[in-house]
Amino acid sequence: MKVRRCLSLLMVGLIATTTFVGCSSKKGEKTDLGGEDGVFTIAYAPNESTEQSADARNGLAKDLSEALGCEVEEIQASDYNAIIEALRTGKADMAYMGPLSLALGVERANVEPIVMKAEDGDPEKAVYHSVLVTSSKNSKINDIKDIKGKTMAFVDPDSTSGNLVPTAEIMKAFESDKLNSDMIHTNGYFFEAVSYSGSHQAGLQAVIKGDIDVAPISDQILASEIANNNAKEEDIKIIHESGAIPAEAMVVSEFVTDDIKEQLRDFLTKYDEEVYFKEVIKKEGARFVECDLDDYKDIIELNKIINEGE
Repeated sequence: MKVRRCLSLLMVGLIATTTFVGCSSKKGEKTDLGGEDGVFTIAYAPNESTEQSADARNGLAKDLSEALGCEVEEIQASDYNAIIEALRTGKADMAYMGPLSLALGVERANVEPIVMKAEDGDPEKAVYHSVLVTSSKNSKINDIKDIKGKTMAFVDPDSTSGNLVPTAEIMKAFESDKLNSDMIHTNGYFFEAVSYSGSHQAGLQAVIKGDIDVAPISDQILASEIANNNAKEEDIKIIHESGAIPAEAMVVSEFVTDDIKEQLRDFLTKYDEEVYFKEVIKKEGARFVECDLDDYKDIIELNKIINEGE
């Protein structure tokens, strides 16, 4: 079943079998048996590369290695751009990406989504939200309307819930100001100061410590940080929640063969190691469901409205 999730209200407002053939090449050619180096590589962003997630990532790599019959390694990329470049050049074969970075990956590297995260393995629940948080001690910020003139740390330019969607939410909330993305991301224009934290977790900690006033974060990452005792629920205050966003996806590079793509789908949709979904995917009880590019059309369009229609 294809998942159909959209941000239509926001956009209107803005106008294996378990036997695998082999692994893909790192040299830009579609070959079997791991290509020239015999290694299948999975890339993760900083959000998924925490100390608590290391064992779970290693577990999936080991299981996939047994299924593929070749070595599987995971790498931590510095940011979403680095993941896209690794996929483009064949240095990574598969990656876990948010919707915006996925859309950019399609544009820059011809990546293809094969499965997406879904709560309880239900395609109808393959969504999450972006929330704006501030310190619970900050009595002057209680709503999105209170953030003008404050300090903000977005996550990453290519983050969906950490940049694209909150930017769109701010534009909608301050419609009379006729804001565009550049205005929102320029020091002293809308915010007193604006920066990028590099990860959802770093932005959350900056808010808690009082280094910044406001930060956007995925609601599922926030829940995971609280569950792992990296943050206390009483220390933060949610001042705004976005509409539904299509969930993150596993994507493959254009160098992965069609046979391997289909068999990766089979492996991933059957994968049920709970620790992986809790620590890496940040949603306990989630599972992977099949998806394709149609599931991300609304995010692609929203990106065009925000970043290309200024």
